[in-house]
Amino acid sequence: MVIVGVDTGGTFTDFVYYTEGKVTIFKIPSTPENPATAVLKGLKKIEGSVKRVVHGSTVATNTLLERKGALTALITNSGFEDVLEIGRQNRKRLYDLHYRKPEPLVPRQLRFGIKGRVNFKGEILEDIDESQVEKIAEEILHKKVESVAVCLLHSYANCEHERRVKEILRKKLKVHISLSHEILPEFREYERTSTTVINAYVSPVMESYIGFLEKHLKKGDTLNIMQSNGGVISSSVARKEAVRTILSGPAAGVTAAFHLGKLLGIEKIVTFDMGGTSTDVSLIEKRPTVTTEAEIDGLPLKVSVLDIHTIGAGGGSIAWIDEGGILRVGPRSAGANPGPICYGKGGKQITVTDANLFLGRLIPNYFLGGQMRLYPEKLKEPFTRMARLLKTDPLELAEAILAVTNSNMERALRRITVQRGYNPADFTLFSFGGAGGLHAVFLAKDLGIKKVLIPPDPGIFSAMGLLMADVIRDYSLTIMLKADRADFSLLEEKFRELEEKSLKDLEKEGFLPERVLLERSLDMRYKGQSYEITVPFCKNYVEKFHEEHERLYTYKHETEVEIVNLRLRATLITDKPSIPAFEEEEKEDPSEAFLFSVKTAFGGEFMNTRVFDRKKLKWGNRVEGPALIVEYSSTTLIPPFASAYVDKLSNLLINL
Repeated sequence: MVIVGVDTGGTFTDFVYYTEGKVTIFKIPSTPENPATAVLKGLKKIEGSVKRVVHGSTVATNTLLERKGALTALITNSGFEDVLEIGRQNRKRLYDLHYRKPEPLVPRQLRFGIKGRVNFKGEILEDIDESQVEKIAEEILHKKVESVAVCLLHSYANCEHERRVKEILRKKLKVHISLSHEILPEFREYERTSTTVINAYVSPVMESYIGFLEKHLKKGDTLNIMQSNGGVISSSVARKEAVRTILSGPAAGVTAAFHLGKLLGIEKIVTFDMGGTSTDVSLIEKRPTVTTEAEIDGLPLKVSVLDIHTIGAGGGSIAWIDEGGILRVGPRSAGANPGPICYGKGGKQITVTDANLFLGRLIPNYFLGGQMRLYPEKLKEPFTRMARLLKTDPLELAEAILAVTNSNMERALRRITVQRGYNPADFTLFSFGGAGGLHAVFLAKDLGIKKVLIPPDPGIFSAMGLLMADVIRDYSLTIMLKADRADFSLLEEKFRELEEKSLKDLEKEGFLPERVLLERSLDMRYKGQSYEITVPFCKNYVEKFHEEHERLYTYKHETEVEIVNLRLRATLITDKPSIPAFEEEEKEDPSEAFLFSVKTAFGGEFMNTRVFDRKKLKWGNRVEGPALIVEYSSTTLIPPFASAYVDKLSNLLINL
């Protein structure tokens, strides 16, 4: 069997496949109008009778961000039709008089309230009016609604009413139906409603996309989709629960960094994934950081996701001058088509990639392994024109573009480290993505980070993460119990119920339950608090909660402790490709990999810079800056103040 990882980006679609102990990689330009076109085109190039395809998709993300999802209706309890608009009444910008919340995904005329009520204990206080639901079904049919979200009060405690609503709708409608107790069986109506609505909004698009891919796959091929939590799920689950794939692409890179870090014995990692359109950063301390408090385009998303911060900064980010005459970079991107000016596809606006080429930091004939030529001669006129507008010279403009870009990315890195109480100097910066190697060392210097690690083929690293990802299913249940009244055996029983469900779900998806690792945890808080802390479930879980609260907030209370949610993570361990290591002895001299020298600009002056072929670098080679290291998927810049060392697994370890 051939295992294939496919990562769709804004500029390129990356492929990595593993067969007979060998890993092969390649890239092809993305097809934004239909991402599946590039995916299928790349799969045709891969030989092999049966393939297991693991796909990191941006379809759900783009559908949500671009507001191109299904026409969605919401059915909830009478009086709660406007919960999506009321939300938490938070203002993102307190002093902005013109601030407006994002428009709800479901318009007011498609939000329906029905009679019926369940209390927080799961007791039915009032039955639903089935004739009312039938009339709503007629109206939904008349308005050509494509998807329905059903979110009734306290359905996490008793889902009978939601199930009955679905049964009635199914008699008249052939649309996608999302039930909140299946998507998120937790309290907090706004977050549960928002998450269920997002699922209903994007699932029909994802279902169509996955269906198109599966239709064109060869007989016997299987398709798995990367989730936002760092694990994969079967395509059948992704069709129904597309909300779990919103951060699918960025999660793969974090997963790959985690596994490589574990192999190298590095526990504290900051990931820096800079592609053509965006940059994703995340923090790993022993394991990836997971959150259930994500927000996408201002909309709460309460499923488990890797804690990844994304900004609009990439190789294709466009440089522009604002109304005040200030240079800006991004978030708009030139994308794959027309792309940067130097691609020669008709691009007219200067990008970060153009600035790097203008400064000599990219080698025109070695871009994408020489398969894609760059055109530096097309840059002189647009750089001269923009420099004239800013009253500077073209060289200073190019360096200013990179300085602005680095500043944007540095803020993102500070947000996940300094602003959360971490010292960046304690971490290793794992840099990947096609453009990351040109910027990583400068960012590390500004943040006080002493070590940068760049894996082999960094531009394909996220796709490699798809091959390393385990199958993961997350489950949760709100129980709302005071800790001193929560019998340990009762909690055990509730966890066993979740575990039985997880094993049955994995079996349905065709996975063997023998290799499943089950991890139990609790969401806990002091009585009166409006937030929870997640701690492992064990005999002394109350003491663990006190310790974790003190670690996070420097104090602990003597007040009552509540258990809010049970959480279960079911992880099916998959076979992972082995990473080849050098067998020959260490050798410090890198001269065998030397290609030629070029002139590269640093601080307004051009310096003699050696260029090395990364494929020819050996274990122990040391490369002093300034230097450029070229390979198929990326170029790494070693500035004058840094040096690089090649480890036994071909990673570049850059010391500042």
